[in-house]
Amino acid sequence: MTTRLVVATLCLVMASVVIGRASKMESVPPRAGFATFPLTVGEWNGREAGPFEDRVLRALGVDDYLNRTYTSQRRAAGLYIGYYRSQRQGDTIHSPLNCLPGSGWEPVTKERVTIDVGANPPIAVNQFLIEKGLDRQVVIYWYQSHGRVVASEYWGKAYLVLDALRMNRTDGAMVRIVAPVNDREAGGELTAQRIAREFTTSLFPLLSRYLPG
Repeated sequence: MTTRLVVATLCLVMASVVIGRASKMESVPPRAGFATFPLTVGEWNGREAGPFEDRVLRALGVDDYLNRTYTSQRRAAGLYIGYYRSQRQGDTIHSPLNCLPGSGWEPVTKERVTIDVGANPPIAVNQFLIEKGLDRQVVIYWYQSHGRVVASEYWGKAYLVLDALRMNRTDGAMVRIVAPVNDREAGGELTAQRIAREFTTSLFPLLSRYLPG
């Protein structure tokens, strides 16, 4: 396990060096800004969850982001998308594995799941159960760039290096969906999983306009 960690760390360091030395004049296809992202997603209706504080934005380093809550009947799902136009200057996609514990949320379980997203091929994503005190949430997240969905942090870094060399692009995004667990009802965790996956299915076809392929 230690050897794998060392190898992974060396790969990430090498990736940073390669990306930093590559050409900094990137050619990123035009994209729609998140300000135009629809408030209606299938049967879901959205509202802004409020802007982040300046200190949070500085820490994230995003070029554009979306932070909303969507509801449908008695279902609710939080949506965050952070977009980076370039990851050459030290602003890289932040993993929820690092951010959630800093907010007091601790992961309880983690698994890789596949979700049917309609006409598109199914996508493999990360699914967490997290808790803070008596509150629990189901979190689904993945990384998306250049028409590719990646669940693994390490594969995400590997593709970042390859695309920087092959396409001269390091743009990308992290998509995160959160569904609260209602522990007052039977099967609360399974219900939250279903809600998060259903919202993912409705959301995914809309992303290509905002995350260039």
